[in-house]
Amino acid sequence: MSSSSTAGETVVEPAQAPGTPGRVGGRWDPRTWPWWAQALGVYLLARLVSALLLMVTAQSQVENYWTPAQPSYLQFTGLMWDATWYRGIAEGGYPDTLPRGADGLVQQNAWAFYPLFPLLARVLMALTRAPWQVVAPVLATVLGAAAAVVVHRLVERGAPRAVAARPGLPLASVGLLSVFPTAVVLQVAYTEALALLLIALALLLLVSRRYGWLVVVLLALGFTRAVALPMAAVIAVHAAARWRESRRAGESWGPRTWLALLGVGAAAGVSGAAWPLLCGWATGESDAYLLTQGAWRGVREIAPFGAWGYVSRFWFGDDAPWVLAAAFALVVATFVVPAAWRLGPELHAWPAAYLLYLAAVVEPGSSLARFLLLAFPLGAVTAGVVVRPPWARRTWYAAVVVLMLALQAVWIWHTWRLTPPSGWPP
Repeated sequence: MSSSSTAGETVVEPAQAPGTPGRVGGRWDPRTWPWWAQALGVYLLARLVSALLLMVTAQSQVENYWTPAQPSYLQFTGLMWDATWYRGIAEGGYPDTLPRGADGLVQQNAWAFYPLFPLLARVLMALTRAPWQVVAPVLATVLGAAAAVVVHRLVERGAPRAVAARPGLPLASVGLLSVFPTAVVLQVAYTEALALLLIALALLLLVSRRYGWLVVVLLALGFTRAVALPMAAVIAVHAAARWRESRRAGESWGPRTWLALLGVGAAAGVSGAAWPLLCGWATGESDAYLLTQGAWRGVREIAPFGAWGYVSRFWFGDDAPWVLAAAFALVVATFVVPAAWRLGPELHAWPAAYLLYLAAVVEPGSSLARFLLLAFPLGAVTAGVVVRPPWARRTWYAAVVVLMLALQAVWIWHTWRLTPPSGWPP
């Protein structure tokens, strides 16, 4: 700033002229952008890096089940792997009955995939007349951008102690989310971008106590991915934290508060059960969803936590128990470091409930790395591990970003790229 005196009055002249956000002293300075523009800028920069990695990898992609050799960016992001399942749903819907092989076992089919993302893409395809491989990756990228903005605001409002200890934590969290090794799925024709947006929005509405809109978001989440049930645990944690807060303040809850919290908890339960029930009703087989999920597993029997035993033995042999114990200890350590406790109760509870849910219901495999993206509050934990001095904080953050981008390049090359006849699905 500069100042001048006129008739004894001091006039302060701003270095940034009105109407030119981001310009300081004639220079373009992103640090002066609005918070939402900074979040979008970080997200879009990360997506450009991922796009470059995808395009380089696509040059080594041979002809496969879904694309020609050396596919274009839109073919590579819009048709590979599960993207073609979603395309089939958008263009043709779901089968009336479960397909079965000669052995009578249910085969892989579209009922394993939730409908909201392909439905949104279908609407846009009808409006724009553009094909799936154009609409779906663009839609995912836009949804991911909206999610980045919501995550920034969520960390700001839901973790005030953490933000006070580590200035810039909301933007740092968006940065680590955006460069996560599997964050590339935020720009491909998968449901992660929509799920991330809805989860972050649900947590923000919960923190803000806007329970009516939360019910709407929870119901939408139930038709996006199978992640609504752990949100019920987060709602319980939120209710307990709010109860303690009211007791300290000497306040009592009225029936309206009780009904609101019970309502959002019930909405999470209904949302978690809606799609499996709909699958059973539409196909005439009550366990259609579980039978379909079993078609993707090495062992078709689905029991809570049961898959970890045979999968770990397949990969690690006799060392499997030690590997599982070490992994469990690492996860627990992540939740008990000071940076985790500085998060608000909702942000602390969501990744814990979600990871426990994953352990119970999924068969651990190559897709697990992709699933971990939705435990995004752990990015705030990682960014907040080092809080002072500033140079150490910046060095730590830069090292984590470089490591994640390197792992992202490895993941794209070895997992998203397919060398027929088989590969590990992302």
